[in-house]
Amino acid sequence: MSELPLKAVVLPVTPYQQNCSLVWCTRTRRGAVVDPGGEVERLKQAIAGQGVILEKVLLTHGHLDHASGATKLAREFGVPIEGPHKDDLFLLEELGRNARRPGFGDAENCLPTRWLEDGDTVQVGEVEFGVRHCPGHTPGHVVFFHQGTKIAFVGDVLFKGSIGRCDLPRGNWQQLIDAITSRLWPLGDDIQFVPGHGPMSTFGWERKTNPYVSDLALGKA
Repeated sequence: MSELPLKAVVLPVTPYQQNCSLVWCTRTRRGAVVDPGGEVERLKQAIAGQGVILEKVLLTHGHLDHASGATKLAREFGVPIEGPHKDDLFLLEELGRNARRPGFGDAENCLPTRWLEDGDTVQVGEVEFGVRHCPGHTPGHVVFFHQGTKIAFVGDVLFKGSIGRCDLPRGNWQQLIDAITSRLWPLGDDIQFVPGHGPMSTFGWERKTNPYVSDLALGKA
């Protein structure tokens, strides 16, 4: 049986216990950190422990618990930051003020090397991730997915049994529902996803059971 082209470990960080993920191409050992919200030294140890050559930082959105450590981590490894969509700039420009919060001492303002649009791709080693722009929780939120291994990193768009908050600045309930149903569900019921917080699930399970976006809840059953 051949080895999967992609591996990942989930590393909950910060007092918010946000799911930061270390992903890497198994053939090249080149990898990326998705949503480094903080605890940069711990993330560096995880990268070294897995023998990964870090080549970029990926951001799903600009909230403090997902992006506060991005600038420091990227600077220390000399790598670019890709994502989110440019509509989250207003959040990334305010990250530094979070350094006063317990557990967010690594927080710095962030300006990504590359903004992402719906339909873009990002390369990690020899692995290519697709990108979906999924506004609603934040206006510039993006999701990364890899069809070959049937996995997605969805930030705070979707959770097991729930969806992201829409009551934060520039959140929008209808945009979030539309993004999940029109941009995530078509990727396939068998896609497993790593949410921004909490346990993994699959798009199929959420489409059946999620009280906010299941086919039954939306009158599509």
